[in-house]
Order: sequence, then structure tokens, then C-alpha cells
Amino acid sequence: MKKFITFCCLVFAVNSYAAEPGYRVIKRLPVGGEGGWDYLTVDAAARRLYISRSTHVMVIDLDTDKVVGDIPDTAGVHGIAVAPELNRGFTSNGKSDTSTIFDLKTLKVLGVVKTGGNPDAIVYDPASKKVFTFNGRSKDTTVFDAVSGKVLRTISLGGKPEFAAADGKGKVFVNIEDANKVVEINTAKVVISRRFSLKPCDEPTGMGLDSEHQRVFSGCHNNIMTVLDAKVGKVVATLPIGEKVDGAGFDAGTGLAFSSNGDGTLTVVREASPGKFDVLETVLTQRGSRTMAIDPKTHNVYLPAAQFIQPKETELGGAQPRPVMVKDSFEVLVVGR
Repeated sequence: MKKFITFCCLVFAVNSYAAEPGYRVIKRLPVGGEGGWDYLTVDAAARRLYISRSTHVMVIDLDTDKVVGDIPDTAGVHGIAVAPELNRGFTSNGKSDTSTIFDLKTLKVLGVVKTGGNPDAIVYDPASKKVFTFNGRSKDTTVFDAVSGKVLRTISLGGKPEFAAADGKGKVFVNIEDANKVVEINTAKVVISRRFSLKPCDEPTGMGLDSEHQRVFSGCHNNIMTVLDAKVGKVVATLPIGEKVDGAGFDAGTGLAFSSNGDGTLTVVREASPGKFDVLETVLTQRGSRTMAIDPKTHNVYLPAAQFIQPKETELGGAQPRPVMVKDSFEVLVVGR
């Protein structure tokens, strides 16, 4: 009888695993093209994926997996934000200290806005219809009207901003990398409303936001993810993640948070019980796949990747040269269940 029960349990376990397989790389999109990469953004309504490529932005159709367009002349582009109700998109151009405004349907450039020094993350806030660029060199945020492009205010952040997210209800949250804090901005008044310590986080970069429960998931360079409860104003959990994190995200449809780590892993975090979090699984991706975006329709996670070679050291004994991307090796990993 014990043997029979054990056998039945094994069969049940195998069938349950087969019914709910874990996350894995389900396909690779061979995009190719020139340029490195930073952030990427999903426009779920239009079924498009925007990928920053150093001097331009590539646009992929999420339903066909094909490149359908390109936005040129975005020098040092870091991020892309979209405002579907306005039919407008926005880029943060780190080398030219500008934001490009473009038409979401035609990809035609509509205008250029002057920002602070080295705009990195960029966020559109639908509640106020404002755009926020988070400027790494000048350590501030440039706020401009999404319709007119008029700059409304520049807010000093007291440190170097990294990734940011809007809750859609009038708040924007941004990681402050060199202060190990999160800053909350009131988008209606365009002022900093609160600052939160992320201790024991060191150098927060990627961010995922659970807008409904006001929780901020920050990927930190000391290999942890912090869970900040903005309602109570403190970190309520820390989870182990991989090395060299740069991206993070939260999928409201599944209730899962993700950390994309440059060591070639994707950490998946869940709320195991009310207020208690754990690591659901660690997915093998590809070394260098450090940023990510989530498609809320399919719940797939997109991560850029490429092959690199290490140049030979110079005879003069100078600094080790940076790895060089193999031509046309750029691709997008699609992680799903």
C-alpha cells in the first residue's frame, strides 16, 4: 500500500509539473543590426517592442516577431516611454541631453526636448500627462508636458537616478543609485513627496512596481532585491538575486516580480503568503542579458542578448579593452512558460 501511495504521489507530482512548467527561454528573435543596448519597452496595446540601440531605436512587432521600424538620431539613447492615448512616444538621449518625441503609428519624429545632463530612465505619467526624464549626470529630473513638449520644471533628486516607474495614479518612483534610496514624486504638484531608505540595498538599479499594493521591487548590486512597501514606508523583504542586475519588472497579471541579471540569470519572485516573499525560480538566460521588459498580454519576458569577443591586449600594456559585439549577433530572448 505504501509503495502504491508513493507511486501515485510521484505520478501526481510529475503531472503537476507538466501542467505548470517553469519559466524558460522559449524562443530567440535574431534581430541583428548595429549598436549596444540599454532599456526596452513594451507597448502592449499596439503589440510593439521598442529597443534602445545606442544611436537609434528598433521596433519589433510582438505578434510576428519581425522588425517593423526604426527611430534614428537618438544619440546615446537609454529608454523609451509610450503614451498610447496621445499616440506619442518619447526617448531619453544620453549623449545629446534631449528627449525625442515621436508618433507611435508612423514613428515619425515630432519634436525634441532639451533635458538635464545624460537622461537615463524616462517615464510617462498618464495621470498628469507629463513626461519625466531622470538625468544621471545632473542628478535631477526634467518634467515636460507630453502634448506640447514644454518643459515645466527641473527637480533636484539629491543623487544619481536609475530606473523609475509610474503608478498611473499620480506618483512616480525612482531609484537613487548612489544614495540607496527611492524617491517618490507627486506628479500633479511636480514635487518630491517622500524619500525611502532601501537599506540593506547597495546601488539600486532596476525597478518593478506593484501599483495596486504600492510595492517597489528594486534590484541591487549587492545581489539582493528589496521589496519596499510605500504604504508603511519601509523595506519589508529582501530576496537573493544574481549578479550584475540592471533591470527589474512586475507583472500585475501573474503577481510576479523579476530581476534580470548580467550573469545570465532571471530571478522570479513571488508573494508566497500575505506579506511574505520568496524566490520562485532562477531561469538561465544568457550572460549580458541585464535588462528586460514584460508583455502584460502574454506574460512573456523579453531580454536583449548578443555574442562578444575579447580583443587581444595591447602591446603597450594599457587597460584591458572592452569586449566587442560579434556583428549581427544581437538577439532578443523570449522567456515564458
